[in-house]
Amino acid sequence: MNSRRVAHRLPRPGDFTGLLRVNRPQLDRRRRRLATAQTIDDLRSVARRAVPRSVFDYVDGGAEDEISMARARAAFERVAFHPRVLRDVSTVDLSTTVLGGPAALPLVLAPTGFTRMMHHEGEVAVARAAARAGVPYALSTMGTTSPEDLRSAVPGARHWFQLYLWQDRSASRDLVQRAAECGYESLVLTVDTPIGGARLRDVRNGLTVPPALTARTLADMAVHPRWWLNLLTTEPLSFAAMSNYDGTVAELVARMFDPAATLTDLEWLREHWPHRLVVKGIQDVRDAVEIADRGVDALVVSNHGGRQLDRTVAPLELLPHVVDAVGDRCEVLVDSGVRSGADLAAARALGASAAMIGRPYLYGLMAGGEAGVDRALEILTAEYHRTLQLLGVARTDDLGAEHASLPPG
Repeated sequence: MNSRRVAHRLPRPGDFTGLLRVNRPQLDRRRRRLATAQTIDDLRSVARRAVPRSVFDYVDGGAEDEISMARARAAFERVAFHPRVLRDVSTVDLSTTVLGGPAALPLVLAPTGFTRMMHHEGEVAVARAAARAGVPYALSTMGTTSPEDLRSAVPGARHWFQLYLWQDRSASRDLVQRAAECGYESLVLTVDTPIGGARLRDVRNGLTVPPALTARTLADMAVHPRWWLNLLTTEPLSFAAMSNYDGTVAELVARMFDPAATLTDLEWLREHWPHRLVVKGIQDVRDAVEIADRGVDALVVSNHGGRQLDRTVAPLELLPHVVDAVGDRCEVLVDSGVRSGADLAAARALGASAAMIGRPYLYGLMAGGEAGVDRALEILTAEYHRTLQLLGVARTDDLGAEHASLPPG
């Protein structure tokens, strides 16, 4: 068999013209780091290097052996998509309606405590990014920016407020009234915290708010000087929705959460809150039915990101059963384990009106402040857009059970 050899020649200068790519250098180191992050896990890696270990572990960790946290994530990884082909997806509408208002995609930024501990810009940075992305943001009772200050700083956002039923009911009532008076559109009652979970990373790290100056933290200053400088030169960390409190997270939780709360307290709250009411922390279909009977507007199937009771069922596994039981009476959302735009698509296909995220945007916040939260939302939006196109779905509202299934674990 004859073989023909390819003749070689010396390259000419013009041969390089189409190969050369000269990018304008990014002088801002923070933005340069963020630009390299292509996934939420990439942002997590950047965040780990940017903040003290105790701060990172507070975000990253779960309760006890962290089995609930792992199960929540594993459920999303088991999802099987069923794409359709030869569908026109040249234009894709990601938007939908969540609790009566517009959302650019089926996503809500969940309430998280101590946010200015992750980055000095804190809740204001998160709310600004949420407003730009066109999704709601829920401020936590244990946040480090007051409801009034956040509403004033970011007036154009969809503001939700999260509440724990304190042992002091008058304090709960006062918070509800403050949130209503400054224009929060929805109240999120978290019900999976009769007591605080055993978050062993925090215990081992000796986490306090604000961080105590111990031998360990003083040594940490040399490794994370920027974080410490921002902490020490901005307004002191405090729980802005309540009086100043010094002590460990566990001590605060023990004083605040009420193990005696019942459905009667939910009925009391329904009477006092004039707008949409969301109950977060559903882990049993029977509870979903009883709570829906009390006239709430939405439920969130959630195991608190694996941060309360360990060994619980994965929320995504429970989601379709809750939707079947109460989906005709109220909206159903899901959280815990969401790390990608594909996860948003899976949650929506399995019946959720939206998914809530906490860790993904906090990784962005730790990695780069407001710009980091922007990057997290950019990543999720791009992934969600791509997933819908590959599924052959041109609109969020067309995404349904025929597009995804959850095989048994």
